[in-house]
Amino acid sequence: MCGIAGIVERDPARPVDHGDLISMVESLRHRGPDDHGEVVQPGFGLGMRRLSIIDIECGQQPFSNEDGTIHLVANGEIYNHALLRQELAAKGHRFRSCSDVEVILHGYESFGVEVLSRLRGMFAFALWDGRRRRLFAARDRAGEKPLFFSQTPNRLFFASEIKALLKRSEVSRELDFEALDQFLTYEYVLTPRTIFSEIRAVPPAHYLVYERGAVKVERYWDVASVSVKTWSEQEAAAELRASLARAVSGQMMSDVPLGAFLSGGIDSSAIVGLMSEATAGTGPVNTFSMGFEAASYNELPYAREVASQFGTSHREGLVNPDLAVLFEDLVSQFDQPFADVSLFPTYLVSKMAREHVTVVLSGDGGDELFGGYDTYQAEALARRISSVVPESAIQFVAAMTAMLPPSEKKKGFLNKLRRFTQGFVSGPQSICHYRWMTFLDASAKQRIYTQNLQARLIESDVYAPIRRHLRGAHTDDLLNRQLYADLQVYLNDDILVKVDRVSMANSLETRAPFLDTDVMELAFSMPGSLKIRNGQRKYVLRRAMKDLLPQSVLGRAKEGFSIPMKTWLRREWAPLMQDLLCTDLMKKRGWFVPGEVSRLVGEHLAGHQNHAHLLFALMVLERWCEVHVD
Repeated sequence: MCGIAGIVERDPARPVDHGDLISMVESLRHRGPDDHGEVVQPGFGLGMRRLSIIDIECGQQPFSNEDGTIHLVANGEIYNHALLRQELAAKGHRFRSCSDVEVILHGYESFGVEVLSRLRGMFAFALWDGRRRRLFAARDRAGEKPLFFSQTPNRLFFASEIKALLKRSEVSRELDFEALDQFLTYEYVLTPRTIFSEIRAVPPAHYLVYERGAVKVERYWDVASVSVKTWSEQEAAAELRASLARAVSGQMMSDVPLGAFLSGGIDSSAIVGLMSEATAGTGPVNTFSMGFEAASYNELPYAREVASQFGTSHREGLVNPDLAVLFEDLVSQFDQPFADVSLFPTYLVSKMAREHVTVVLSGDGGDELFGGYDTYQAEALARRISSVVPESAIQFVAAMTAMLPPSEKKKGFLNKLRRFTQGFVSGPQSICHYRWMTFLDASAKQRIYTQNLQARLIESDVYAPIRRHLRGAHTDDLLNRQLYADLQVYLNDDILVKVDRVSMANSLETRAPFLDTDVMELAFSMPGSLKIRNGQRKYVLRRAMKDLLPQSVLGRAKEGFSIPMKTWLRREWAPLMQDLLCTDLMKKRGWFVPGEVSRLVGEHLAGHQNHAHLLFALMVLERWCEVHVD
């Protein structure tokens, strides 16, 4: 696991300043505290910071081929490297290490860009081909590892994190206001945009080529190309169990201590159970959990039950509201605004895990592959209601429920009813289940956005990326279309961003077996009816794990890794909220109507409404601007 960065000149004869490259690389030290390396030649410079996982002694980067014409820096793990190494060695390639990522270099020599079809893993890499005078870079299929770039008239910069790009004065800090609107709508910015207008993200399953001063970004894999097959329940469950077990076993390769996050939900519990099977007789699996004092948010009892069943070496902690310092640290760590409140427990469980291991496996991806979110059922229910109930009646019910005070419980019937009716009437049907995954609708924006900000957004369509991805699945199976959109957007831009940034802030590598290529393709070969059946989400996954996991886990509905932010903002975090969202700062920023922000703060503090999602996002944005803009 590493942080990578580089500079490529438009003029191949122009020298790269070694100090410029070093400053970019050093900003990524947290991603790789163990080692560093650079190669600088006329026209290009590649650098990296290394977190040593495989071949600790000899795996230093950059890697170069036998004649020194090709150079590579890479972040991630190639799980099928042993088989690729055998194939490439048989072709005459000579390896200088046992590092898994060295196969990328020699694979490119043999197969060119097509090497991507042979790689199984999580990765972001950059390769300089001196013979063709071009940069070739790529991200893994799911987007577990990040890669950003910025093109200026004279050169291209790339890096694992935006902070490295901002080390260069040539890279503009001008804000992208459409990205700002995305952030306030979804709580994160959608790829390929970033909050900076001149910085872009390489999307998952895409590669970038920079040659003769031109950038080309193209897709190399798409799970939407998988055809749905006819499965029996038994066959589908058996194949899923076998495929996921292979992924878990393959992702346990490590020369350093390894463990797993354990929430007590079916996804992480399945990973821990399969890890325990794979390591039978060789010692317990290390597991790590984070809980809360608030009972409706606390899943520790379920995690303990799973840990006990598999005899893991289990450690757990509690999240408390005293996180003001952590708020400051994480806002700057993310480089661009990010308001998913689960970043706090994820950071803390990563920090705890890093005290004992260097690598952890997680259950990320299970919900997006097998239908774990209640938004899918909300959309199905909304479609049935729309066919028999007039829209005016739904709007009336939404207005009535909006007047009721919210409950302090995590979900609860009243909170679910309020969220369902509000999403039903406030979001366009064209974005399907994302009606319940947005937090600022068009009417609210008219009230809170200043005329100046509204004018900047007059030609933008914040929902266009969602509609595009819903169409991109190329199937009539509605649930699989929704799952495809969530793989492209919610998983990539929220879940994986959160996990990568907070784990790497602790120099911890995370791996997600559900995002193994074979598991993803298997999931999309199954119809939606195998994933949600008779109201039960992740139906086929539960069937696959029925003899492995306790019934208490198999029968649980998904809870989500959240925190009681709505309560914290009324109590412990109220002074911080009032400071960051005060009238003077809102006037200075010029984007939001101060009186409207004050009204939202007042309603929330009084307990009349739950505006936690929007208020926390505004807090994050203001503090982020103070760090990165002012």
